[in-house]
Amino acid sequence: MASRTALPAPTTPDPTAPAGPRVGPLLGALSTVLVVAVVSSLVVPGLADRVLPAGLAVVSAGTGAALLRRIARPGRAGRPWRLLGVALLLVGAGQAVAGVLGVGLNPGRSGPQDLPLVLAVPFVLAGSVALLGGEGPGRWWSRVGSRSWLDAGIVLVAVSVVAAVVVGGALDSSGTAGDPLVAAALPAVGALLAAIGLLTAAVLPAGRRATGSWVTVQWLATAVVAVNGAVAAALDSATLDLLTVVAWAVVLVAVVLGAAADPGPGVPPPRAEAGTQPLSGVLLSWCSASAVGVLLVAGVAAGSPVGLVEGVGALVLLLLTAARSVLWVADGERLTRRLARAEAWFRSLVLDADDVTVVLHRGTRLAWVSDSVQGRLGYGPRELADRAFADLVHPEDAAALSAAVAGEPGPHAFRVRTRAGAWREVEALGGGTDGAAGVEGRVLHLRDVTDRRAAERELQRMAFTDFLTGLPNRARLMAALGVARARAQEGGPASVLLLDLDGFKSVNDVAGHEAGDRLLAEVADELRGLVREPDLVARLGGDEFAVLVRSGLTEAAALAERVVAGLDREHRASAPDGSPDGPVFALSASIGVTELRAEDDVATTLRQADLALRAAKAAGKSCVRSHGDAADAATTRRTRLARDLPQALAAGQLRVDYQPVVGVLERRVLGVEALVRWDHPVLGEVGPDEFVPLAEDDGLIVPLQRWVLDRACGELAALRAGGRDLKLGVNISVRHLQAGCLVADVAQALAASGLPPHRLMIEVTESVLMSEQDRLDSDLQTLHDMGCVVSLDDFGRGYSSFAYLARLPVDVLKMDREFLAGIEHDARGAAVVGSVIALGRQLQIDVVAEGVETPGELAALQELGCRFVQGFLLARPTRAADLAAVVDGFDPEVLRPTERSPSFH
Repeated sequence: MASRTALPAPTTPDPTAPAGPRVGPLLGALSTVLVVAVVSSLVVPGLADRVLPAGLAVVSAGTGAALLRRIARPGRAGRPWRLLGVALLLVGAGQAVAGVLGVGLNPGRSGPQDLPLVLAVPFVLAGSVALLGGEGPGRWWSRVGSRSWLDAGIVLVAVSVVAAVVVGGALDSSGTAGDPLVAAALPAVGALLAAIGLLTAAVLPAGRRATGSWVTVQWLATAVVAVNGAVAAALDSATLDLLTVVAWAVVLVAVVLGAAADPGPGVPPPRAEAGTQPLSGVLLSWCSASAVGVLLVAGVAAGSPVGLVEGVGALVLLLLTAARSVLWVADGERLTRRLARAEAWFRSLVLDADDVTVVLHRGTRLAWVSDSVQGRLGYGPRELADRAFADLVHPEDAAALSAAVAGEPGPHAFRVRTRAGAWREVEALGGGTDGAAGVEGRVLHLRDVTDRRAAERELQRMAFTDFLTGLPNRARLMAALGVARARAQEGGPASVLLLDLDGFKSVNDVAGHEAGDRLLAEVADELRGLVREPDLVARLGGDEFAVLVRSGLTEAAALAERVVAGLDREHRASAPDGSPDGPVFALSASIGVTELRAEDDVATTLRQADLALRAAKAAGKSCVRSHGDAADAATTRRTRLARDLPQALAAGQLRVDYQPVVGVLERRVLGVEALVRWDHPVLGEVGPDEFVPLAEDDGLIVPLQRWVLDRACGELAALRAGGRDLKLGVNISVRHLQAGCLVADVAQALAASGLPPHRLMIEVTESVLMSEQDRLDSDLQTLHDMGCVVSLDDFGRGYSSFAYLARLPVDVLKMDREFLAGIEHDARGAAVVGSVIALGRQLQIDVVAEGVETPGELAALQELGCRFVQGFLLARPTRAADLAAVVDGFDPEVLRPTERSPSFH
């Protein structure tokens, strides 16, 4: 089985594993006992044969007891160490018997002291096998690669040959044959344990590499004890006895530290070392083989002939080492091929891509740049080598660059300077992490998004610009009002002027819409010249304009008077033949003024300005009225509506009307939108724009919308029972979302009516999106998962509609009426609508055009590919009792294209 070889690296401890026991005091106590035993044997030589075995007995038994009681982990993870603990207790018992008998550490003959040692061997082997077999599935020997088996075999043969040479030489020097158990069995066990230690280091994963290293040290030291014991038994040397003490101390220390460092099986290896074999095994096998060769050569040089055992062992060792060398070369060749193949893949992926790939050394300097940088930025790859990347990035985008280099989730956008000095916008995605696979640095993929960002900005500008006059539109005004309101909360004054042209309808009726459009453009230019530089002029639609003034009510009223005076004059329209001799119209303006207060929201401010405008128009032409002037009548009406609203629901004064939504391709009514109405017994029909804000302010919106959901679902279910395949759209208020019961109310309405969830469309406006983002994400996703359709209503009226499309589960976009006005004559307006339709097609979102009122608008929408339309041209809102007849009687001929296609020129 092939395996890879890598240099060992420091292991990363598992943070979830329990902390290892403290072994410092134990090691100190063991060291003290050994030092006392050695010193006593040196001071009183006659006691050495008793003191040294007794000392080793104490430290061996103490280590074994510590493994059983404190150091070894509980359960299966500590089983190998508990078995080794039992073996140490038996070894300690044998050493104690040797101390009692006074035969010394390395007796020349076997005796009672050897019986516990023989009994300890099975526990040693069982512990080693348990350590090998506790990691991963399958038998442990199936997880040991052929290279590790060869390394272990080389160590086994090398230690055996060394033992044979050394022990044989010692026996020859002593002139005795020696005890076979001592002279042969001990070195054999030592060689076997050394090989087991090497296998352990190979099998244990990188997460237990420290444990494998200590186990290797432990068994190598045990081999030294065994071989030295056989030599000392033949020569009876005090120096060799001390070497036995030192080697056995190393064994005990390695056992203690290995057990303490073992996190147990199942620890994942570090990413950089998964599947690697430690280089120490290869080095140990080759060093041991080299030591045998040196030893045999030295013996021959000294006149000692090579015996049969040594010769056979050396030959076997030579063959094993040759086989290992061949595998080493094969591994190197295979790794070279892998690197070459990986490099070819890398070049295919990176060099042929349009994106620019850079490699940053330590996150600061360019270590490598792909060839595509030449076409994108104008630099040659060598020209950028070792250059600070920050020098190429715009200073204002330093934070984005730092985030990309730090590996934060992207993409990260910043500007990069080209060789010609221009700036290109790029998006950076991280393709690598610092320290991965031992490589320090960061890989970034840079995608040039300059053209895409420019197109997005142009699309956004068009979405916020009135196509006819070039002024900001309603969406831009709403955004500016939001900023002004925030400034008002900090003490900054602001006011709103709402302006309507007097007598403009006669211009369209007499001179035509083209003359009216030219007049609106002239008025827009005049308004720009009449207001102050920081003030914002916007066209809301038709002949209605608004001015956001950065001053208080007094200055705003004075400005309104100047605007009225500036616009109060005669305007000559062009003749049908284009000459300037057209009819003359007396044109003037009425203006309503209100102050933007911090406690009022934007909708309230506009409503106050509209009330003031109505008062101004009621007072006659060329009038200015502030909100305070119109507030009395409006306040009286509002007070009465607020007082009567709680009883309206119980008294049955509310009803639900339905406006059909028509499919252009299907040529029939596909769905209806539920529209709540209030039949007030005194004030007559009250529109939702008046009483829904009151319901929101007075905490009645949740029961109101709960009633609408129940009523609308029930009435649509009745229509569907009659064989009409329809969907239902219901508008949702931000307060209902804030209440946290929307999902439950929808589920209850569906269950009570039996209406399938996919037939209910939840319509949310952009004010909901910007008010409750966290709850919106959760509740809308829940409704979407239930099967309900999610619709974004009045799309384009708010400030940041595009930002929500990628995040929220939106199924339908309903374009605001502001998008549609005049698109049959204006290319820019048609381009905006076409962009929204194309965006919906790309995102697989249906697009509905609201407010379709003229055949020209319908024809333009059909030409642009809009599939779903709604508006007075197709059907007006109707009561539930008449809805079946309206749906069944829909005339598809209204969808027939007009003879003259719309012109966008």
